[in-house]
Amino acid sequence: MTAAPDPTTNVAVELAQLRGEISTGFEAIKGTLAVLVERTNRTDTDVKQLRSDTEAELKKRDEEIGKLRTELEELKKGRWPLAQIAVLVSVGGLIAAVVALFVT
Repeated sequence: MTAAPDPTTNVAVELAQLRGEISTGFEAIKGTLAVLVERTNRTDTDVKQLRSDTEAELKKRDEEIGKLRTELEELKKGRWPLAQIAVLVSVGGLIAAVVALFVT
């Protein structure tokens, strides 16, 4: 006849296995969290670098826009007053027509 297993030893064995599984699970969670923390740190670093690069590009673009505005203002100062010239030419043509009408 076989002796019946003691229920307390079965419970103790099951509890030991459960502790081992829980411990293994916690270690897996800790490893996953460590990876997530590393990725977060790397992402933060990348975001800071991207922000720095973007600000540098914006500053460079603003300087170029300032130069273009200055150049545009210089071009505006140097342009001919075409409307006034057109009026003078048309008045001159009118005078020439009137003179030609009376002289002939």
